[in-house]
Amino acid sequence: MTFQDLNLNTPLYNALEDLGFTTPTPIQSEAFGTVASGRDVVGIAQTGTGKTFAYMLPILRNLKFSKQDNPRVLILVPTRELVVQVVEEIEKLSKYINNRVLGVYGGTNINTQKQAVAQGLDIIVATPGRLYDLAVSRVLQLKSIQKLVIDEVDVMLDLGFRHQLVNIFDILPERRQNIMFSATMTQDVDALISDFFRNPERISIAVSGTPLDNISQQRYEVSNFYTKLNLLIHLLQNEEEFNKVLIFVAYKRMADRLFEKLEEHFNSEICVIHSNKTQNYRLRSIEAFDSGEQRILIATDVMARGLDIDNISHVINFDTPEYPENYMHRIGRTGRAEREGTALVFSTEKEQDALEAIETLMQMKIPVLDIPEHVEISNELIPEERPQIKERNNPTKPAEEDAPGPAFHEKKDKNKKVNLGGSYRREMAKKYKKPKTRGDKTANRRRKKR
Repeated sequence: MTFQDLNLNTPLYNALEDLGFTTPTPIQSEAFGTVASGRDVVGIAQTGTGKTFAYMLPILRNLKFSKQDNPRVLILVPTRELVVQVVEEIEKLSKYINNRVLGVYGGTNINTQKQAVAQGLDIIVATPGRLYDLAVSRVLQLKSIQKLVIDEVDVMLDLGFRHQLVNIFDILPERRQNIMFSATMTQDVDALISDFFRNPERISIAVSGTPLDNISQQRYEVSNFYTKLNLLIHLLQNEEEFNKVLIFVAYKRMADRLFEKLEEHFNSEICVIHSNKTQNYRLRSIEAFDSGEQRILIATDVMARGLDIDNISHVINFDTPEYPENYMHRIGRTGRAEREGTALVFSTEKEQDALEAIETLMQMKIPVLDIPEHVEISNELIPEERPQIKERNNPTKPAEEDAPGPAFHEKKDKNKKVNLGGSYRREMAKKYKKPKTRGDKTANRRRKKR
């Protein structure tokens, strides 16, 4: 099947031709007719299979020109980076279509976004929190929404957006088409579908644990952080093979630690992204990595879902992910659009259980590679790897880093004073054995009677 077999219009065919796309992916061909029909849709497909185009092609096919100010299509995504990416994808498809698209997300000035909303739009792409803020402020009117798209809904629920999603459903028109796309189907997602979707058509292309055929997977068994670091430096020195590398770590502190160590060797080639970085820094890092200006990007799982960066040669799991589904989403950043890709896993003895869970989900064993001879095996441990010594009778003693700091000290004498309510009140209490006020008329009458 080619895109010519789908019932698209000339502007969309011209845009696809400019992009060089001729053949739809399975999720795109399967979902087109159902989404175009106006029926509720739940699409489950592996990451990297073109889910954004799967819902945008039929929506843009049926979106007529309008001068009205209020949006008719609402697309919800979990992260700010995904908002930017989805807006860019829509703009590519809308090259020959006269429509207005706006992306809104938190972490930036809401007043600027209010001004942009007030100018009128057809499609709004948003994170749930910022969308609800704009709707509550009454700047954004959702009464004209005809189609609601929730992309990567399982991530939204993992990030705690369920309450905000329910609030958004309450202020949307009841007569609307609900479209949901995700890479995994969880119990929370299923409950959301049961509560808010009307007899949806379910389109499932592949089980979430099925590895992509065009991704080669390998792993190294290493002992600790510094051995992982030495191995990583050795591999990254091969610039020709490792020409665009995405490195995943478990948490933000680890991302900063690894960045500091690698910066000594690959100063101008490396960048880092996690949720503590400013929005502009995150976007600049993604842009520099995507354009090839920097060939190494260190990231937490904020980058594991949805983001589409071309030609990533290797995804390296510096830390083995605790949840096996996250591994699938991580490696899905490479081998996209039927290209070849490579995924590597560094696993310590403590991470073997997580590795077994990943292999169980995929129903395959990841081949083990020998550590190259030139890589130094280090015995140095980072604080998280050192054995935790607990007192026999005090197993819950806090770690030194959690101990009260210098803010907890004895107060100075002048700060120990207690407010007693003013001198007049104290003098009256001393004279009459109980507090009285000047304006206490009842007390004054009693005194006259005596």
